Amino acid sequence: MKVAGLFSGVGGIELGFKQSGFDVVWGNEIDSKASETYKLNYSHELVTQDINDVPSEDIPDHDILLAGFPCQAFSIAGYRKGFEDDRGNVFFQVVRIIRDKRPSIIFLENVKNLVGHDKGNTFRVIQEALSEYGYHIKHKVMNASEYGNIPQNRERIYIVGFQDYDVYRNFEFPDPLELTNKLSDVVDFNSKVDDAFYYTKDKYKFYDTLEEQMVNRNTLYQWRRVYVRENKSNLCPTLTANMGTGGHNVPLLLSKHGIRKLTPQECFKLQGYPENFKLPELAKSHLYKQAGNSVVVPVIKRIADNIKKALAEKE
Repeated sequence: MKVAGLFSGVGGIELGFKQSGFDVVWGNEIDSKASETYKLNYSHELVTQDINDVPSEDIPDHDILLAGFPCQAFSIAGYRKGFEDDRGNVFFQVVRIIRDKRPSIIFLENVKNLVGHDKGNTFRVIQEALSEYGYHIKHKVMNASEYGNIPQNRERIYIVGFQDYDVYRNFEFPDPLELTNKLSDVVDFNSKVDDAFYYTKDKYKFYDTLEEQMVNRNTLYQWRRVYVRENKSNLCPTLTANMGTGGHNVPLLLSKHGIRKLTPQECFKLQGYPENFKLPELAKSHLYKQAGNSVVVPVIKRIADNIKKALAEKE
């Protein structure tokens, strides 16, 4: 089955579906730096353009549409006046493409509080819009540590819609997994990395507090404006797009060679990207942003596997 992706970032959702055996044929991403990373790892067409400006007829036909769309507030009033009038809201661009291309399956990913956003109105509008075009919807909030065997505390909502009621009925989200991957499997607490990643007394005025309170060499810490927080769960806190700015909440570790932040490569591993996923020569701030904006690939693959299973049961 052919797959197309919107708001592709570096292609994490596409990678999960590709690993599951689907044929990814097209992607779209507005950010030129994320597009560089994407193009380094995929050979199919990626259009680096605002989705508002991409005509539906320019998108190849596909069976499954993927979209990790940005969450923007929109009202029921906005929905009722018609999708075409609300170019500012990217979800309505997803709906436009669904309306024009009619893929048999849609896969959406977003932050977990999408369900409660605007007292539930946002999610209701999404469900109404998808139902209007004939999709039967299932959704679930899943944590990377519980469903992806990845030691990161990252909760996201996954929404899967099917035109075929039998396939919808066959589909179930995956069950929880035992977490066997430890932080030490993806974060290198022993080797020396580039000096740029280390915190020093001359660079950070709160360094003395870090040095005093960071004592364990098997977990991650965060500087929380005025205090140090140890992540006692031995999970990485949710990776964010602003990790490269050096502010508060950046995950820190105590290695044999001093206190440092995660490298971009470690951040991608904490999103479940394989060793052979290539990163271009970009400013580290761009790579941190790309990792923080991305998805946990093994969770996507498990959902894609279950979509495949539901299709096979129908056949």
